[in-house]
Amino acid sequence: MTMSLTPDELVLFHRQGYLLKTGLFTAEDLKPLQDALTEVIDQCARELQADGKLTNIHADQPFGRRLASIHAENEDAGKEITSKVMGKGGGGYNGPAMLQTIRHPALLSCIESLVGPDIIGSSVYRIRPKLPGWDRGEVPWHQDSGYFLAHCDRHLIVTCWVPLVDATLENGCLHVMPTVHKTGILRHYTEGHAGFLEVPDEDLPSVEPVPVPMKAGDVLLLTNLTPHASFANNTNVVRWSIDLRYQSANVPNNVEEEPASYTTERDPVTMACYPPEADFVIRDQSDPSREVHSADQFRQLRQRYEETRPNIPGRGWTPLQER
Repeated sequence: MTMSLTPDELVLFHRQGYLLKTGLFTAEDLKPLQDALTEVIDQCARELQADGKLTNIHADQPFGRRLASIHAENEDAGKEITSKVMGKGGGGYNGPAMLQTIRHPALLSCIESLVGPDIIGSSVYRIRPKLPGWDRGEVPWHQDSGYFLAHCDRHLIVTCWVPLVDATLENGCLHVMPTVHKTGILRHYTEGHAGFLEVPDEDLPSVEPVPVPMKAGDVLLLTNLTPHASFANNTNVVRWSIDLRYQSANVPNNVEEEPASYTTERDPVTMACYPPEADFVIRDQSDPSREVHSADQFRQLRQRYEETRPNIPGRGWTPLQER
């Protein structure tokens, strides 16, 4: 299946800094990842039940409701399962269904339109179960480049935001600021809402934010300089989503680099855009043997960096309370 971006879509993406591409994933495409996440929830819930921390594991609930029902019964249990799904410092679940989703042919066709035929899977992918009423589920205004090293601001790193259930105004869909990517990086602060980087409201440009409700399987493509945020989930379901990132092979990356090479003495401009997590080859026309197709290889790459957590020099952002 090929769904490359049309010339008009490319113009729109570069003009406004984002593009909504509908129906890239079918319900059948999403099911393996939904099932894999359900298995993680089920295993954790059964362990908590065995430890006497949870009475009902809500096995009869559908994907969008189960974790919400557990959280409603026992907030601590719900948060413990959520942490397991999201991971300690990386993308969290890294099984075969995750790699299959990252390598989804229709999505890669769109990515190729933006970055070319040689594609690197950027290290930063995330699974986001936004629980009802969960403060940490609200992500303040930021640009993804705020998390990356400064020498990568001039490069395109494409964020793909994919809801696994319908994302609505009520359950916390994404909001974006069109055209602001053209002005470059905004001043971010550490220790913002829920510990995230944050651009305070009073520092945001005078551009009307655009909410982007989406159906499960739609994909929102964003530049790394496009400000975006998501707000409260005021429903009784979990707003499940994933965000994936891709870049050209010419963008700084840590493919085939050892985590130990990221020392405090190393010049930051020689580093990957986000050193703490492993980049990996999605497509390499000249040497397909470098491509990561194996779930075991994918997991090992992720775990090697997660266990080591290489040094990252940061950007010098200061805490919000010191603003």
